[in-house]
Amino acid sequence: MLKKLLSVSGFTLLSRITGLIRDLMAAAIMGAGMLADAFFVALRLPNHFRAIFGEGAFNQAFIPSISRLREASGAEAAQHFASSVWTLMILVQLPLMIIALVGMPWLVSLLAPGFADEPEKYALAITLTRITFPYLFFITLVTLVSGILNSVDRFAAAAASPILLNVAMVVALAFAAFFPTAGHAAAWGVSVAGLLQLLMVLGDARIAGVVPRLVRPRLDEDMKVFLKALLPAVIGSAGIQIAVFADTIIASQLPTGAVASIYYADRLYQLPVGVIAIAAGTVLLPEMSRRLSVNDSESAHRAQNRAFIFSLALSAPCLVAFFLLPTTIMSAVFGRGAFTAADAQAAGAVLSAYAIGLPAIVLISSVVASFRSRLDTATPAIVSLSVIAVNVTLKIIFAQRLGAAGLALATAIAAWANVLILYGIALRRGWTAPNKELIRAVIATALACFALAAATLATHHVASPWSAGLPRFNDEVLLAIDAVIGGIVYAAAIFLAFKGLRLSLRRI
Repeated sequence: MLKKLLSVSGFTLLSRITGLIRDLMAAAIMGAGMLADAFFVALRLPNHFRAIFGEGAFNQAFIPSISRLREASGAEAAQHFASSVWTLMILVQLPLMIIALVGMPWLVSLLAPGFADEPEKYALAITLTRITFPYLFFITLVTLVSGILNSVDRFAAAAASPILLNVAMVVALAFAAFFPTAGHAAAWGVSVAGLLQLLMVLGDARIAGVVPRLVRPRLDEDMKVFLKALLPAVIGSAGIQIAVFADTIIASQLPTGAVASIYYADRLYQLPVGVIAIAAGTVLLPEMSRRLSVNDSESAHRAQNRAFIFSLALSAPCLVAFFLLPTTIMSAVFGRGAFTAADAQAAGAVLSAYAIGLPAIVLISSVVASFRSRLDTATPAIVSLSVIAVNVTLKIIFAQRLGAAGLALATAIAAWANVLILYGIALRRGWTAPNKELIRAVIATALACFALAAATLATHHVASPWSAGLPRFNDEVLLAIDAVIGGIVYAAAIFLAFKGLRLSLRRI
């Protein structure tokens, strides 16, 4: 399981790095004016629909369904089920995409109502969104094929495919001179990337012998179970997007810079979330589904506990760093050009608030696997919607007193509420079973975090005066020193803590 998790994490990390390069190039070419505004709306619209109907909701229902079917009825039945879903998705998406392309002015007005006051920006956003919208069609099919691959323990191609989006946009921007605007170039890069991603996962599926085919969909019992699980999953995913919209709406009413502070902090905060949490959830869900399909709940719970342990141990250093050194981190990463020291301090406050919820955010995918692996997508959706109601209320209250950091703090509190409620329900139903190794690992990680925090504060205190005297790269050098010393201390501390508590990675 660790090998699979590291494979997904490695490709996800590479995706995040290439994404950062993409953002830097887009900022350099398009700037932050009308063209950039129009393009980012064009990029956001298909991504919002993808988040609601695609990878989030779809995988929750599809992977457990096909994993159980493969174990119970064999590979041929699973293949026919996947082909039926593939055909159904194409038949549903094509007319919806045509309707969306025709009704694009309404969709753009819904997402960016302020654009209506600027006819040129509004028209440009409509044009660019029409170019990017086919990406939704391709990426939803990518999600299906990725789910098929994950169900047969093939994770690399699906994890690596997002890299193609970043590469395609970088290449398109490099040839921006051949397009009406750089926004047009980037938009075409998005749509081409969707096609490339689909070809990539289909190629891996062909190697594995699991390529879906066009068949006549049947509304049999397996399809009914899948669709029944899909609906609440879609509702739950939509709820998460409500919270994202709330951040944007509320932040836009705060003093200038609030939206940027949240964006920059979120870019760093999402790094461990994407690399660790998504990887753990991606590997754990098919693993638990297979185990439970043969009534081996003990092995399923043991796999879940391993995911908990690895997620906590790998994300803990980020928690300490984000909480103790937020301003230094923001200055070192973004502190150049128009990004001032005051901007770094404001974004750092948001990052520090986000850090409070990092363990919960990292664990949520593994906790939700208790429900998704049993095809219960309704419970996580109900809890998510309930917590989001609290989340939005807290955002309104905290934003008045803490500004942008208040929005992040509300997100952190809601994340803890979500994961604790779901874990409590899973415990009561017997759908999770913490063992002694998990409890010991939590203690070991906490001890290592205390050692890391002490070492970080001491190193930062000693190195700060020296780095301040450097002619250039003050914060970059200071952060590098903190990271090297902290990394050594944390690795040694967690090794000693695991050894002292008689924990073995092989036994876990």
